[in-house]
Amino acid sequence: MKWKEVIIVEGKHDSENLKKYMDCDTIETQGTHLSKQTLQLIKKVQEKRGVIIFTDPDTPGEKIRQKINQSVPGCKNAFIDRRCAKTKKKVGIEHASKEDLLEALEHLMTYQENAQETLSFEEFIDLGFHGQQESAHLREKISRFLFLGKPNAKTLFKRLNMLQLTKEDIEQIWKEIS
Repeated sequence: MKWKEVIIVEGKHDSENLKKYMDCDTIETQGTHLSKQTLQLIKKVQEKRGVIIFTDPDTPGEKIRQKINQSVPGCKNAFIDRRCAKTKKKVGIEHASKEDLLEALEHLMTYQENAQETLSFEEFIDLGFHGQQESAHLREKISRFLFLGKPNAKTLFKRLNMLQLTKEDIEQIWKEIS
């Protein structure tokens, strides 16, 4: 099966790993310095075929993802758990298994700049995601279940709203996880 969308990755080894397991086209950002030409190419491809941003689960990968999402509306995003994409010294899409890559690509999220807020920050705090001793653990647990990477509190709040989840939805997810 050929992927309709073009997958945005950081480097050639990421592309090689994806192409080893699936029929897809990729665009490589060549690291954190996104050139104007690369952004223009991503914009054109997004208009014609759509794109999936699939950057490494680390700080530089998140910066690239954020820059593309802000510059190119409507991008789909795939997240892979850091533990599924690392060796002893490195982290990246290039190190992930076929199963982990496919699972991440099955759980896409579309970035929306002005998504309607379905979860207030007060509800977010009530759920324990911010300001408590176990908040980081709870954020990691829900993020892993929803395939959202490993976001900090602010980013998780934004992503939960992008998914249009309510407090009740999240409470139901907790029941499924437990």
